[in-house]
Amino acid sequence: MSDLTNTVTQYLALWNETDADKRAAGIAELFAPGAPYIDPLAAVEGHEGFGAVVAGAQDQFKGLSFELHGAVDTHHNIARFQWGLVTEAGAEPVAIGFDVLVTGDDGRINGVYGFLDKVPGA
Repeated sequence: MSDLTNTVTQYLALWNETDADKRAAGIAELFAPGAPYIDPLAAVEGHEGFGAVVAGAQDQFKGLSFELHGAVDTHHNIARFQWGLVTEAGAEPVAIGFDVLVTGDDGRINGVYGFLDKVPGA
C-alpha cells in the first residue's frame, strides 16, 4: 500500500469516526493547518472547518458509513479516488463521490477537492 493510499484510508476513516475527540485528533494529525476542503456542498478551511463538515454529514446520515470504491490513483503528492456512502459494508451506495486529495512533502493533507456523482433523492 502506498503512502497516499494509506492517507486516503485514514481520511475515509475520519468520516466514519463518531467520537468527536478522536476525530479531532485524527484531523490534526492528518491535515495541515488551514488545509481547504471543498465540495459542491461545503467550502471550509482548517481543522475545525473540516471537522464541522464531517459532524454535519454524520448527523445527516446516521448509521451510514463511507467506504472506498475501487483503486486509489496516485502521482506525485496527489490521489484521486471514488467513495460510497453505504448502509453496510458492500451494500449499494446511497451516495457516490469522487475526491482529489493533495499532500505536502510531509505527507499531511494540504487540500481535498470533492465531487458528488450520486446524491440521495436525485
